[in-house]
Amino acid sequence: MADRILIHVQHLLGIGHLRRMQRLARSLAARGARVMLLSGGMPESGHDHGAVAFVQLPPVRARDATFAELVDMQGQPVGAAWRAARQAAVRECFERFAPDCLITELFPLGRRKFAFELLPLLEQAHKRQQRPLILASVRDVLVPPTDPARIADMLGWAARYYDRILVHGDARFLPLETSFPQAWKISRLLHYTGYLAGEGVAPRPETVPEEGGTQGVQGVQGAVLVSAGGGAVGARLLRTALHARGLSGPAAALPWRLFVGPHAARDLLPDLRAAAPAGVTVEPNRPDFPALLRGAALSISQAGYNTVTEIFAARQRAVLVPFSEARESEQTLRAAAAARHGLAACVAEDRLSAETLGWAVADALAKPVPPAQDYPALSGADQTADWILQTLAGRHG
Repeated sequence: MADRILIHVQHLLGIGHLRRMQRLARSLAARGARVMLLSGGMPESGHDHGAVAFVQLPPVRARDATFAELVDMQGQPVGAAWRAARQAAVRECFERFAPDCLITELFPLGRRKFAFELLPLLEQAHKRQQRPLILASVRDVLVPPTDPARIADMLGWAARYYDRILVHGDARFLPLETSFPQAWKISRLLHYTGYLAGEGVAPRPETVPEEGGTQGVQGVQGAVLVSAGGGAVGARLLRTALHARGLSGPAAALPWRLFVGPHAARDLLPDLRAAAPAGVTVEPNRPDFPALLRGAALSISQAGYNTVTEIFAARQRAVLVPFSEARESEQTLRAAAAARHGLAACVAEDRLSAETLGWAVADALAKPVPPAQDYPALSGADQTADWILQTLAGRHG
């Protein structure tokens, strides 16, 4: 009988959390597991979930980058009735699906605002006669609270309820202690899986150019790709890139392609197209973006988890401009690690200008593509799926 895996994920601003769990869910399903994915963020259209049973919970998002207030589909603050509906929906899915394994994405090391539904879910799981394997799934970088009492709660919940905390990163590249110094207190629970790169992302070819690209900048082929992920932030980076091209030295002779995310302001795409000079094209995000990366000359982007892993998987030259509004540190730490390992150039958001971006592009383009052995482990989706199913097989005897 196929193992049943229940995954709970909540995205609040961007869609990176959901994308990671979709990758893991598909890897598990490909190995014969029955997977139910509970998503609590805003609905995403146009995605084929294949064999994964996708359940849309009553949706919620953060009003802004401070994450201080949660709002519903109509932009109204959520209240007791909404929380009750969410809690009931999560409980019903658990009872109906009866999972062999329960995975909560980020919680208990994040998503504290959702303790109202996740703590009852964990209690429900522990009361089952045959308790499911209980796992947390976290990215390589955390943004823990500063309040010691809240940190104590996180550590206490981890120790009380969880069998393992799966860290989707590489300790040699960026250990969890870099962002969460207290991680040593739960070190027995930590299991590094490698980064969850997209399915079917092959290493960068040595000589195959991107369709429509050019050659002639010291042998460099393809276009400069500028992206801002799938979230609602990044407009400033895209606007700055329009003016940076002329200041990027030899890169100014290459075509530049700007990609606008699905949650950007409605007027951003037409505004950028109207302002784009010759040699610059602007288009919506494309599902084949990872494939475009493999044949590009260079990538300019923020430093979100999914974007960086796609860049790494493609072995692409990169300039990273980490999102750092509202004292966010996640992307800054990841970009700094990439720069420290020689895998990308980094321009701090508070120093972003056409000049600093153009100079960084020129410098990055002059350097060789890093060798494959310099990159962190990137087969996290397969490694995680294999580990979960092997662990469940051991529990079944």
